[in-house]
Amino acid sequence: MIKVRKPPPRAFLFGLLTCAIVLLIAAAPFSATMPVRVDASVWQDTANGQTGDFLVVLKAQANARALARGAPDRDTEGRSVLEGLKQIADATQPAVKAQLDALGATYRSYWIVNVLAVKGKRSAVDSMAGRPDVAAIESNWPFHAVLDQPVRSSPQAPGTVEWNIDRVNAPALWAKGIIGQGRVYANADTGVQWDHPALQSHYRGWNGTAANHNYNWWDAIHTNLGGTPNFPCSLSSQVPCDDYGHGTHTMGIAVGDDGRGNLIGVAPGAKWIACRNMQGGVGQPSAYIECLQFFMAPTDLNGNNPDPTKRPDAVGNSYGCPPSEGCTDVDVLQKAVDNLRADGVFVAVSAGNSGPGCATIVDPPAIYDSAVTVGATDATDAIAPLSSRGPVTVDGSNRRKPDLAAPGVGVRSSYPMNTYMVWSGTSMASPHVAAAAVLLWSAFPKLVRNVDQTEIVLEAGALHETTSAGCGGDSSGLVPNNVYGYGRLDILAAYNIQGGFVHSLYLPFVATSP
Repeated sequence: MIKVRKPPPRAFLFGLLTCAIVLLIAAAPFSATMPVRVDASVWQDTANGQTGDFLVVLKAQANARALARGAPDRDTEGRSVLEGLKQIADATQPAVKAQLDALGATYRSYWIVNVLAVKGKRSAVDSMAGRPDVAAIESNWPFHAVLDQPVRSSPQAPGTVEWNIDRVNAPALWAKGIIGQGRVYANADTGVQWDHPALQSHYRGWNGTAANHNYNWWDAIHTNLGGTPNFPCSLSSQVPCDDYGHGTHTMGIAVGDDGRGNLIGVAPGAKWIACRNMQGGVGQPSAYIECLQFFMAPTDLNGNNPDPTKRPDAVGNSYGCPPSEGCTDVDVLQKAVDNLRADGVFVAVSAGNSGPGCATIVDPPAIYDSAVTVGATDATDAIAPLSSRGPVTVDGSNRRKPDLAAPGVGVRSSYPMNTYMVWSGTSMASPHVAAAAVLLWSAFPKLVRNVDQTEIVLEAGALHETTSAGCGGDSSGLVPNNVYGYGRLDILAAYNIQGGFVHSLYLPFVATSP
């Protein structure tokens, strides 16, 4: 039996309930006597009087899923989550900030996870490690992100739907008038050339005659990370830019269409927003967290007046945060991804390009359960040799990954400046799945922000593919498996399945094996 939630008789009752939930979940999830965990690289970075970059993770962490649970509608849900997360940060961070100020350290604070990104000396590390309200001190050192590389340039206008878009059956939904209208897609990447012919008309900040970048763009690169920045990006740029090309390419796969034959995007009727979290291909954990926070509640260009009603429907993340490069904030980044999903944002991420061996999905955020992890297939629907496989063993979970697969070999999409490029990699696969969620939410308004149901439907509708690779002990006929997940994305099949179960809350779907 389906239960229909009735709205509360008075608005203030919901506010009281929210406050009660926050008070219940504000208790630290870590033992008060647990020693502060300090990453070894932080000690190294601050040795001999050096200044290091590190994250101070506080013990008090709000539960976004609990905050969202009692909301009568999606806008109220967003406000409740924002207010609850900010309430914890506002209550616990002032004393930490005061101590950092006294030590001459600089910092940026966040609320999507209760954490501060600090630049300071060993004295700051020692002081933070001695605080009873601090859970961990993690490295925030810049690292070379794991990104795909372009294969070749491509003609401007082939005059047909790209093979990868056709393969996932997106045009079948277009024929029904479903092109992603009314929905918003986002990517956190190297930035976007916002005025690219295939992207400009789809940018939420463009009204046809002028651009307004407030609430539609954020640049999380505030200091030189040591990459090789290229024109036109500056630090904290207030105009969307891309100094690498990767973000422009992945954005095109999601929403691109120049109206003149370059049909490169899955959901060309959707609008897009973006956040830059890399500089010349170099990332930083705090920049990744900052972009996820911007997506939870977009702000104006000064970082003020966050508005959760402007949050996107889906986010495509096509990067890896490798521990081998010093990205050790696995728990902090995971909490941010968990909270974004709990707030009704569909998060798809690339599996990585370390295949064909088993247990090669090793980098956050691909290893997280809350992220929909996507492997890459070629034009024959075979898994790409480069596509990373599961299971996830680096965290001891033995979690099956990827969740789905999508085209990622020889994918043509937009590229700066005003051109097109063919690239291969799981970076190209991830946007197909996030944009598929956008199409489904455009078709089924009651499905909007129901991430769990959306993932189930996409997995149920996938072209189920088997493998004899045996990763994680998979049998040769098992679906899902650690190579394809549930299989190659098929948006039309997912649409038909959801259409047949529009009155159900969840569609049961379990692994099968002959």
